[in-house]
Amino acid sequence: MILLTGGTGQLGREFQNLFKKLGIEYIAPGRDELDITDINTVKNFIEGKEIGFIINCAAYNDVDRAETEPEKCFAVNSLAPANLALEAKKLGAVFVTYSSDFVFDGWKNKPYTEFDIPNPISIYSESKSEGEKRVFAAYEKSFVIRTSWVFGMGNNNFVKSVISWSKERKKLELVDDQVSSPTYSKDLAEYSWKLINSGKFGLYHLSNDGVASKYDEGKYILRKLGWKGELVKVKTSKFNLPAKRPEYSKLSSQKSEKIIGMKMPHWKNAIDRFFEEMEEGDQ
Repeated sequence: MILLTGGTGQLGREFQNLFKKLGIEYIAPGRDELDITDINTVKNFIEGKEIGFIINCAAYNDVDRAETEPEKCFAVNSLAPANLALEAKKLGAVFVTYSSDFVFDGWKNKPYTEFDIPNPISIYSESKSEGEKRVFAAYEKSFVIRTSWVFGMGNNNFVKSVISWSKERKKLELVDDQVSSPTYSKDLAEYSWKLINSGKFGLYHLSNDGVASKYDEGKYILRKLGWKGELVKVKTSKFNLPAKRPEYSKLSSQKSEKIIGMKMPHWKNAIDRFFEEMEEGDQ
């Protein structure tokens, strides 16, 4: 059986859909049922259950709020994955958790590989980097999967925000100095599951193919919507955000793709399929 934490988020929902499709038994307790930041609660919840995989999709993702809530951010992104990894070790279960392209400072200007050394530049990114270290210190049979700019049907995300803004505004300003790759939660779940079943534990990058700035991504979405307004390129500094963002954080998925034997789809293709999924949901 699989224990899935963070099951109501974008990635967690996709894993639930995938496991239902594959006929795989899983449990996805809510936050009120399982507080993963409390090691005793985790122990008590797991006791007596036959769990072969623990997949942690829970995360504190509010990059700006993290600057004023560091303890809460570190509890969810660093302490909780370590708690789950320790319990997975006791069970002899496979452990999986997710990290972020934000662990890098963004000064490289070519895709980051698993060999590149993290240099966090915000509280959020520090918490993610610390979480990676703690997991591997706790349990060698772990997968830590870094990804980037996740979007999907669950929760709010940049794609949904652009769609919403397009209905309200005639002029949009999007930044062209944040560059990475949008990643569809459906692809992330499916390709992660293939990677997890390889049994080759370690650190991996997994994001959709191609490179885009927030401006590029927004432009593609707005074109699909047939939006007739004015789209303007701006710099991140204009918005005076509390947390720093890496300017370039594209992840190379080559290591993962070699093991899976398949290339991740391009981010434009992923957005196309997301639009189809939204249309199906409206019917």
